This record gives sequence, C-alpha cells and structure tokens, in this order.
Amino acid sequence: MDIALIAQMAAAAVLAAVIYTVIGIVPGTDETAVLVPITLVLVLTGVQPVVVLAFFISAVVANNLMDSIPAAVAGIPGGVMTSPLVDHALALKKHGLANLSIRKMAAGSFLGVLVSVPVSLLLAKSLIPFASAIKEYANPLFLAGAVLLSLMSKNRWLALASILPFSLLIEGLRYLYWGTGAVPKDTTVSISFFLGITIGPVILTLFELLNRDKRESLKRFEAKKIVLKNNSYERKQLNPFHVMDKREWATGMLASVIGCFTFILSPVGVTTFLGELFASRIKDPVKKASVAIVGMNGLANATYISGALIPLIALGIPLSPVAIGPANALFNAPPVFTLKHNMHHILSGGDFVWATIIGAGIGIVITYFIAIKYAQPICAFVFKKVPHEAILGLFFGLVLLLAYMDAGWMNVFGVLLIGIISGTLHRWGVNYGIMFMTLYSAPWLVTLFH
Repeated sequence: MDIALIAQMAAAAVLAAVIYTVIGIVPGTDETAVLVPITLVLVLTGVQPVVVLAFFISAVVANNLMDSIPAAVAGIPGGVMTSPLVDHALALKKHGLANLSIRKMAAGSFLGVLVSVPVSLLLAKSLIPFASAIKEYANPLFLAGAVLLSLMSKNRWLALASILPFSLLIEGLRYLYWGTGAVPKDTTVSISFFLGITIGPVILTLFELLNRDKRESLKRFEAKKIVLKNNSYERKQLNPFHVMDKREWATGMLASVIGCFTFILSPVGVTTFLGELFASRIKDPVKKASVAIVGMNGLANATYISGALIPLIALGIPLSPVAIGPANALFNAPPVFTLKHNMHHILSGGDFVWATIIGAGIGIVITYFIAIKYAQPICAFVFKKVPHEAILGLFFGLVLLLAYMDAGWMNVFGVLLIGIISGTLHRWGVNYGIMFMTLYSAPWLVTLFH
C-alpha cells in the first residue's frame, strides 16, 4: 500500500478521534445521527474509500468510548449505546468511585477493539463463499430482518403493523417524485429518506413546538447542578490490563467475541443482555458494576465494528442493524456508492485490513489516553459550552441540505414528512433498525401487492 495513502488514513483517523471525542461527550446524542452525516459528506466529496473507512472505524471507537463518560461523571447517557451503563455507573459513583468507572469503561473499550478487529475480519472472510447465495435473497432478507427486529422489540405488534404502511409512504413519495419530474425515473431517492428517519425525533419535536398548547404544557426545569471532582492521575493507569482484574478481563474478552458473532442483532439489545448476564451472579455491588461496565463497553465496540465490517467485506449489502444504520454511507451513498458498487466491490482484502487496523488503533489510543487523563475537564467544557441543541441543529441543517441536493424542494418537505412519521413511530417504541430494514425492502414488498 502507498505510503501517502497510509498517511491520509492516519490523518483521517486522528481527525475522527478528535471530532468524536467532543461529540461523544455531548449527552443524549444518537450514534446513527452523528456518524452518518459526516461519513456521507466525506463519501460524496470524493475522499478515497479506504480513507473514509479508516475515518469511520476511528469515529466508531472514539464515539463509543467517549459517550460513556457522561454516565460515569454525571449519570447521564451520552448516547443510546450507553443507556444500559447508567445504573452501574451510578452505583460506582455512589461509592465515590467515578474515576474508577471511567478507567473501567476505557479498559473495556480497549479490550473490545483488541478482540473485535481480528475476529470480525476472520468472520467476514469465512462468510465470503456464501455471499452470492445470501445476496440473491437480499430483499426478502431485509423484510425478514424488519420482522425479526419487530419481534424482539417491546412493542412488537405495533412494530409489525407499521412495516407495510411505512413501506407505502416510502414508495408513494418515490412515485410522486417520478410522476412530477422531481427526479428521473431511473433515479431512486434513498439516502435523504434514510437521514429523515435518523433525525425523525428532532423533526417531530420541532413541529410540536409550533403547537402553542403543546409548547405551553411542556414542563420547565431548573438548571441541573453537576458536581465534578478533581481526581488524581497515575501513569500506571494507562495500562488497561492493570485497571482490570482477571475476571473482568475474561468477561470482557468473552463478551466481545460473542458480540462479534451476534452482529445481525441489535447492538443495544446484545450489550444489555450479555452485560447483565455476566454480572448477574455477583453479589458485591461495586464488583458487579465493574464487571458489567467492562463487558458492556467491550460489547459496544465489538457489536459496532463487527456489524459494519462483516456485511461490508463479505456481502456488500447492509444486512445488520449497524450496517443499515450508522455505517449505511459505506454501502449506499448515490451517486458514489450503490448497493451494486460500493466499498465491497472497490477495496481489496488488504485495504480493509489496513483501514481497520489504522482506524481502530489510532482511535482507541487517542481516546483511551484522553478518557483516562482528561475526561472530567473535557466534560466540564462540553457541559458548559457545547449545547446539545447546537449539535442536533447542525445535523438537522445538513440533512435538509442533502435532501435538497437529492430531489429539490419537494424532497425537503418529503423528508420532513418521513421525519414526522418515523419520529412518532420511534416515540411509540419502533426502533430505527426496523424502519431502516423497511426502507430497503419497500420496493420489493410493495410489488407483492400488484
């Protein structure tokens, strides 16, 4: 591989680690909403695919580690993936061990990366002989994925009932665009619909604020007081294996390996289930919380890295919740990538290995050091100076811009409509994975009723 290209990958990985160190600490951000837009912009601006992949892997690692920090410091989930961590982080904080919680989180993330990179690459290689058979049934598999995720969700009947109506909405808008000439008939609007689903809860909330009665009925809260304590730092804390005992190390490794094999399942569901399972028989509250935190942080990286890499390398179609969500721009970003021409078809096996190792290695080294030494001052800065609303506003504006680029003003309002519907469904308990799978299966599903 060319030295200049390796340098570009390293620079992209460093940039991703820096950006997502800040974004990850912002409380309440959704992983898909913050990963997709920036990755998509890089793809559409013509950045080399192998460089984009290194950026994405580093971003995943950095975001997954740093969005766990607010849970340790203030008991606030940084993102969806850290919601299962909050109770365990609060248990350690209650015993005056918030600093220990941060170190356990960082060590668990390090372990997850260390395990998931080689396991994911080997699993992907082992699936390549079956790729043609799997891709032949891609459309039914997308629908099956939507049904499976629906059955695994809490509101399963609502989720199942929403699949066909949501498909009709997607296809109805596409046929409207073709009929009015908004886009040529050989162009299928997809990526802006995907982004509309991603940012649906934000769009729904903004429309609700236009309703005076709803706006006036909203609860008002006083400013939340968060106390940050200065904690001492020792050089030996930089060794992740010094932070974990043997049981935590073994639990983290085993959980990460299992997480790689369950790449087709929901990352949050797997993280919650396995994290709680491994800690369930431990009586001591501090020990229980420590084991759970290490396991869950390892699982967060393992499920994301395997969920992105395995479908990308072996199949070229996004047949996992991570691939169809946060990693979607690596598979489908017209006109640069389509399901028949994306990174799977462009990059060699060596390209995937180099990009993954460089992205994961740089991402974890930078964020691990920052998390151990500077987590609390960074939290203080972000909590005071970086409003959650500012981050969401930035991505909302970017979504509208990309919607306009896809199909003009009509599509801007089409994306707003999709956002209102998807935001409502998400609030009712229909998760993103179901809607993303439905988006991909909609053309095939609708034709069954012709």
